[in-house]
Amino acid sequence: MHYSVSELIKADLYRYYGRYSLGLLLKNMLNANRGFRYSFWLRLCNSSNLLVRTFARLMHRRLSTRYQIQIPPNTKIGPGLYLGHGTSIIVNEAAVIGNNCNLSHFVTIGSNSHQAAIIGDNVYIGPNTCIIEHVNIGNDATIGAGAIVIKDVPSAVTVAGNPARIISTKQPGRFVQNRFENSVP
Repeated sequence: MHYSVSELIKADLYRYYGRYSLGLLLKNMLNANRGFRYSFWLRLCNSSNLLVRTFARLMHRRLSTRYQIQIPPNTKIGPGLYLGHGTSIIVNEAAVIGNNCNLSHFVTIGSNSHQAAIIGDNVYIGPNTCIIEHVNIGNDATIGAGAIVIKDVPSAVTVAGNPARIISTKQPGRFVQNRFENSVP
């Protein structure tokens, strides 16, 4: 499904604050939460307006250096991106990130062969995690802190360790619906 830049920004803001308003957008675009600020300019890098796109790419480059976040503007990322702590995140441009995903600090999603990970919807990736090469991470998965993911991760599981192994499974029908599941307003 294709989303407009404004829909992506609204969904990202909703993930941070549970609501969307123009005042909240303006406040966070200029300062406050660095994770949202970075994702705001990242999303605008794909604007159809040449002037907006050019300025956004300059801001993106500036914030990438300032926050030590490297997410190329052409990376495929669904709505509802949440950058926890907004620092030290590296994502390969070939990665595909689904809807409502959390990326914690010191996360690396890398590849030497230009075939990076495909990450499903509602995935939480904990701090200091490395996801290496072309792996598939299923929907509703949780990647624990410090995990090194080198193999596919099924849906609705929690993995941790080096190399990452399944440590728990969410029982169908027993876990509460993810409150961010429908974050596109």
